[in-house]
Amino acid sequence: MTDRNRSDNRFNKHDPGKAERDAASKAVLDNMARLKALRLAREATEPPRPTPAKKARTKSKASDEKTPALADWLASQQSGGRRT
Repeated sequence: MTDRNRSDNRFNKHDPGKAERDAASKAVLDNMARLKALRLAREATEPPRPTPAKKARTKSKASDEKTPALADWLASQQSGGRRT
């Protein structure tokens, strides 16, 4: 027996679960294709949705307020009961 025949035999072994897996994956793929076709048909019939306008960000703090220094912030966190 040649090496080619051995490798072919190894990959072409009868697998009793292969037909079941193939049928299950085909069913899933068919269902996905059917749902995609339905979604595309529904989207084609409905009018386009308006895109929501982006809101401008508002600053939460006034620009003249300064944030506390890191050491001050850490001290306030530690005195507030945080350990880390």
